[in-house]
Amino acid sequence: MVCLTVGRSDLAGQSGAQRGYSAWGRGHSVGAMMKFSIATFVTDESIAPGPLAAAVEARGFHALVVTEHSHMPVAYEPPYPGAGTPAREYYRTLDPFVALASAAARTRTLTLATGVILLAQRDLFYTAKEVATLDLVSDGRVVLGVGIGWNRNEMRHHRLDPTTRGAKIDEQIRALREIWTNETAEFHGDFVDFSPIYSWPKPVQRPHPPILIGGTSRAALRRLRSLGDGWLPPAGVTVDEIRCAREWLAANGRPDVPITIYGVARDKATLAGYIEADVDEAAFMLPSLPESAALRELDELAELARAVDS
Repeated sequence: MVCLTVGRSDLAGQSGAQRGYSAWGRGHSVGAMMKFSIATFVTDESIAPGPLAAAVEARGFHALVVTEHSHMPVAYEPPYPGAGTPAREYYRTLDPFVALASAAARTRTLTLATGVILLAQRDLFYTAKEVATLDLVSDGRVVLGVGIGWNRNEMRHHRLDPTTRGAKIDEQIRALREIWTNETAEFHGDFVDFSPIYSWPKPVQRPHPPILIGGTSRAALRRLRSLGDGWLPPAGVTVDEIRCAREWLAANGRPDVPITIYGVARDKATLAGYIEADVDEAAFMLPSLPESAALRELDELAELARAVDS
């Protein structure tokens, strides 16, 4: 992560970011100082989302976080020099909203999160309806993590120009808010442009489910500052970078942005550092495993979370 220079910056558009989400979700948690959650790729070969969610909730975790890829192109373009080929689960991941709907049916308090959906590749109107529908059937338990993605060939298959995906997702976030918070909504931008529409259902959460911004780039942090309700950086982010980002956000009018670290390591010292840095939530990465093996892993992760919290 490139840490931005601390100081007042252009705050145009910041009013669109919500201030009411100091925390989210109603589930109990094995962590008192920092919540612990489970992130995973739910696939056709892993534990099914319903039994998984029930097990995650039963062990006291705060949230289940699932990801998405619409498909994986056969032609692979590494996102950076030296990047390895994607693991098997990238090719087989389930649709996140169908998986989370199954999870909602088997749980009562578990927060249902995406980490992340590739919003710039998605149809805006179907996404607005899917998120609002899931929030309705789960009685307001959705958290929406969004990101710009890394697989450029996947983007091109969606007729998305990889060089403009950041600008497009910014408009999409603003447009989603318009759709969710108004009886009639319209939006006019360079990438999203529609005349007045009706769209129901509306989310149960008001004004809408929290939107977490994935990524650690300068662009991601600026997007967080002006559009995000929370930050969802990957586990590679350091404690110093978290503190630097918090200082920069505070200097730019966002002192209390909730932070969820995605895919954290099973290391007590690292987790203790996150607690000292006032991280709100840490999501362990659960490998994509069959049910019996997945349940054993969850037992181990719950024990680790309790040990860190003690």
